[in-house]
Amino acid sequence: MAEVAAIKTAAEQALTAAYEGARGRLPGTGTVAALRADAFKRFDAQGLPHRRVEEWKYTDLRKLMANAYPLAAAPDAAAKARAKSVATAFDTLDCRRLVFVDGVFVAELSDLSPEPGLTIGTMADALAKGDALVAGHVGKTFATEDVAVALNTALMGDGAVIKVAAGIELKRPIHLVFVAGDATPNACFIRSLIVVEDGAKAAIAESHEGGSAQVNCALELAIGDGAEVDYFKVTRTGGLHIASLLLTAGAKSRFDTFALTYDAALVRNQSFIRFAGEGAKGGMRGVNLQRGKEHVDNTLLIEHAAGHCDSREQFKAVLDDQSHSVFQGKIVVKPHAQTTDSKMMTRALLLSDEAEADNKPELEIFADDVVCGHGATAGALDPGLKFYLMSRGIDAQQAEALLIQAFIGETVEEVTHEGFRDALMTAAVQWLEGRAR
Repeated sequence: MAEVAAIKTAAEQALTAAYEGARGRLPGTGTVAALRADAFKRFDAQGLPHRRVEEWKYTDLRKLMANAYPLAAAPDAAAKARAKSVATAFDTLDCRRLVFVDGVFVAELSDLSPEPGLTIGTMADALAKGDALVAGHVGKTFATEDVAVALNTALMGDGAVIKVAAGIELKRPIHLVFVAGDATPNACFIRSLIVVEDGAKAAIAESHEGGSAQVNCALELAIGDGAEVDYFKVTRTGGLHIASLLLTAGAKSRFDTFALTYDAALVRNQSFIRFAGEGAKGGMRGVNLQRGKEHVDNTLLIEHAAGHCDSREQFKAVLDDQSHSVFQGKIVVKPHAQTTDSKMMTRALLLSDEAEADNKPELEIFADDVVCGHGATAGALDPGLKFYLMSRGIDAQQAEALLIQAFIGETVEEVTHEGFRDALMTAAVQWLEGRAR
């Protein structure tokens, strides 16, 4: 019987060539090299995700990714200089900045001052040295067969490795800044690991800024029993950006995540979150601000694997011109996860007849004693409210901006950290002001 082989696209062929050409110099040997090889086999067998893969139905990467850029080289002085001048939404906050240019850590632009209970390293060094923390977590925080995660594992280069020791409360938030410094489009595969041990408290922010690079980044976040973590992500880039958050929460822990995406060409933020210990509470929220032909996809898999856990998911999208928003959220309640309380809501505000919103919330419940629900809406601005504001002397554009601000403000106000809440709203208001001009 003749063997049937799938025809590979130009991008898939280029990614295969990139792996074959780089695997000898990628950091890590032994078990790390085996992990890479196994991950690449999964990608090679499946190829780029496409519309026949249910989780990627609305973001057909095989179609959207016409070609694959070459792997980024280490940043030179010019790239670092360009990165130094890039502004982020969190610049007004007193944060510890860790800067990565074209996926590579740049120590001279970063704050590495010591703090008791805080350990900071780089993924490239940790993989090369066989670091025990990385060996114990990378690829294990939330095991998934997702092809984008597999491709990241196969080609992962640098990223942050951070540990917050048990019982420690960080004095300042940690801000991971990822900047495209090279003037030539390239591809970056970034892998980070953050371990917040039992009873520790940390605020972590992540910014992706500028350029037209193809970025595939993954963050594994392990939250210990009784720990508290706030995580914020802002994406503003002209290239292809695929981000995977793999999070596991221990017993009686608390975490909140928020993703703001604006002025971004093609983004998929996917989250794989497991409530692994009883009594954990988590909130996952986000806002997309879109115009032109921008495409933003927020996809979540929330797994309640322990009882007495609460989760809240709330995502909103503002869509102008021919932009396209995707929300896919699945809540899975395992048989022994009794008294789970989980609610999911997504809303899309359509400012144009050509804008498109695809919303698909789902529930899979295998336990009896639960309170779970989901909802989705899509619609235009209320003309009555707009007329009311205009009748009070407010012009049409300002009236729209006020209504949009109120729409997204409901979600932003859920952020408990005052500094980050104000920074996120300021960024949203600046986008609205730009739209009005």
